Amino acid sequence: MTSDGDRGTASSGVALPARVPRPARACRPAVAGLAPVREGEVGYRGPSACAAAGITYRQLDYWARTGLVEPSLRPGPGSGSQRLYGFRDVLVLKIVKRLLDAGVSLQSIRSTVRALRTEELDALSGATLLSDGAAVHRCSSADEVAELLREGRGVFGIAVGAVWADVEANLARVQSESLTTGESVVPGHPEDELAKRRNRS
Repeated sequence: MTSDGDRGTASSGVALPARVPRPARACRPAVAGLAPVREGEVGYRGPSACAAAGITYRQLDYWARTGLVEPSLRPGPGSGSQRLYGFRDVLVLKIVKRLLDAGVSLQSIRSTVRALRTEELDALSGATLLSDGAAVHRCSSADEVAELLREGRGVFGIAVGAVWADVEANLARVQSESLTTGESVVPGHPEDELAKRRNRS
């Protein structure tokens, strides 16, 4: 294990197996007083992404340099402060931190990150990630969770909807960057039109 919380590979597992069906209807968490996520409208620089995901800047930089979680909006060669992360990126960052803290193998986490990157964003909100420390499985119903627990493949779980709501609330409090104008968006600033639109939503 490195000082950044990254772990070496352990026993491999299939992350988010395809055999587990996706929910027929996405169920988004509702957070009172917050605007819905508008993927592609704004991005978040390194410090804001760290604050929202609950990680250190050192972890963010290390994960980007090693390809564990890279920013999808702007890679930012050199200084990590110039990288630009989207909502999904920050959601994945927070999930990765929880998996690492729980001792899940790095190999399994990398597979999970790849799956989270390709999954429909809204479909993720109703999912539960269940792990035995080696593999990570995606469940979309209580029956699927119970099945994995009976098989001894579940030690802890992450309700993605709860992480989503937490990230959304945290991002509402940090500075972002408009993808159309490149200008900084300060939460609650009276002259910030984007913030006004969010508050009216």
